[in-house]
Amino acid sequence: MRHRVVALVGPTQEMYPVTCASAVFGYHGPDIPRLYDFRLCAERPGPIPTTMGADIVVDDGPEALAEADTILIAGWCPGPDISAELGEAVLAAHGRGARIVGIGWGIHLPASLGLLDGRGAAAHWELTCELGRRYPRVRADATVLYVDHGDVATAGASATTVDLCLNQVRRDHGAALAMRIGRHLSAAPHREGRQRQYPALPTTGPVPDSLAPLLDWITANLGRPLTLEDMAARSGMSSRTLSRHFAEQLGISPGRWLLDRRIAGTRALLEETDLPVETIAQRVGLSSAVNLRRRFRNALDTTPAAYRRSFR
Repeated sequence: MRHRVVALVGPTQEMYPVTCASAVFGYHGPDIPRLYDFRLCAERPGPIPTTMGADIVVDDGPEALAEADTILIAGWCPGPDISAELGEAVLAAHGRGARIVGIGWGIHLPASLGLLDGRGAAAHWELTCELGRRYPRVRADATVLYVDHGDVATAGASATTVDLCLNQVRRDHGAALAMRIGRHLSAAPHREGRQRQYPALPTTGPVPDSLAPLLDWITANLGRPLTLEDMAARSGMSSRTLSRHFAEQLGISPGRWLLDRRIAGTRALLEETDLPVETIAQRVGLSSAVNLRRRFRNALDTTPAAYRRSFR
């Protein structure tokens, strides 16, 4: 019997993760064994609004969850306002051994049901604060692509859906089948769940007037070997006072802010130029390729070369 994957959808549904999952678990032609069935269901069947501006028609209701081997909640989820009936249906499915998968906002469903209490969960970096407030027992991690516990799995962003689903194929049927499906989809080579997400390149953003001139000066002089004393002298404050202003107004130390800017500058140059790593290190003030690689790996858990291959 084929493994039955049921995607639970609702208004307003983001379709990208749903179609990604269906691409992995769907039909791949006669040369690849078809070991999964994929279908949609909704708490209220019928036309479902989507982020594309067009409705999709879903025929199956929550009763489809009773037959699911995997329940996928991709992108859409009402958060803690999930109905008692829907929650009971998902818990019953989990209790009989079904796998629960939350992607993006879909993490709310297993989290609200207690299925992630005391466990790690991949979360989009924009959601971690909210998740921490609502579900303090969930260890929301914005630094990884996905976390797969076997019975419950989470992916932080829509773009990691293929990675997580291929990982589940690998768990179910081995690496060979996962590789064949990935190759059929022209997917990138397998990315481990512990690989880090890459948030948007940071900008200085809105800053207090008292610090704005200093931050502009630091950014303009990023290639220099700046110290806390240099920054304090430029601002006309003592080092202690400057550190207190950073902590109170930006939530981090001057050194941390400076390093974040240097890592952001490194990412931009890796994405936009063919400059060698040694030259980039000099331009962003990290002194040497060895130091840049060490700092870059600590920040993003990857190498400059791998990052450039992915984003150049």
